[in-house]
Amino acid sequence: MSRLGEMLSYLTPPIRTVGIIGTGLIGGSMALDIKSKHFADTILGCNRRPESSAAALRLGLIDRSVTLDGLIRESDLILLCIPADAAAAMLPGILDRIGERKPADGQSLPVVLDVCSVKGRIVEAVRRHPRRGRFVAGHPMSGTEYSGPQAALSGLFKDKAGIICDAEDSDADAIALVESLYEALGMRIVRMSAGQHDVHTAYVSHLSHAISFALALTVLDKEYDDKHIFDLASGGFSSTVRLAKSNADMWVPVFSQNRDNLLPVMDAYMMRLQELRDAIAGNDEERMRELIACANKIRRIIQ
Repeated sequence: MSRLGEMLSYLTPPIRTVGIIGTGLIGGSMALDIKSKHFADTILGCNRRPESSAAALRLGLIDRSVTLDGLIRESDLILLCIPADAAAAMLPGILDRIGERKPADGQSLPVVLDVCSVKGRIVEAVRRHPRRGRFVAGHPMSGTEYSGPQAALSGLFKDKAGIICDAEDSDADAIALVESLYEALGMRIVRMSAGQHDVHTAYVSHLSHAISFALALTVLDKEYDDKHIFDLASGGFSSTVRLAKSNADMWVPVFSQNRDNLLPVMDAYMMRLQELRDAIAGNDEERMRELIACANKIRRIIQ
């Protein structure tokens, strides 16, 4: 255990039960590592679709499938792993209901952690809630283009950034518990405001998904023969367009809730794309080289 993990173990009580609302890619992957790291004794799952709960049980992601009421009643830590619009709508009610619990001696009210990739609306939804301190606005920065319990992967979060937003609005023990979870998942803990988070993710996550969707639409418009796409698509195309397989239920709310940050980023991207188009149209090889050389500087940041 790292020095941080040792310190957190003194700050947080033992976790008996983790409840996961939404055992898809993120929730299911967290469940796998919570089990393997013995972070909790029991993992409960709750899903909107019964078939998702059945799959989570069959795959060993959860120990029991329960109702939302049962999950709130039994869990020490509640992970809200559902699309951003549903999370913002559900969170105030969850905080209302944890207040109905009578914690045992020495125990605090449960902690609620969300994992959404856009934070503005969800933190605003509970800004004045009397139990705001029991909520931690989080975002484990990892994922794939796949969804559902069958997409869950062990080790998905290792060495990734574990974001905590507006930590000053959460109780100290709630922050310590979430940091201990991130530590167990092998994540790097990063703190920032919800506003900063939404600007940064517009650049490094949301734009890439928008580009991938647009690229897939462009190819599908022009390449009418599926076999040609399959036969000729190389690694570059596949890696760029793979995000277009991502679930609309997850990404439409993200685009909608973060549009004020995302639209200027998309405009800046289209301006750069136009620069490159102009250089190609004018057969200006020197300008093409300049633009590519400038883009190559990303190597200093991403290997």
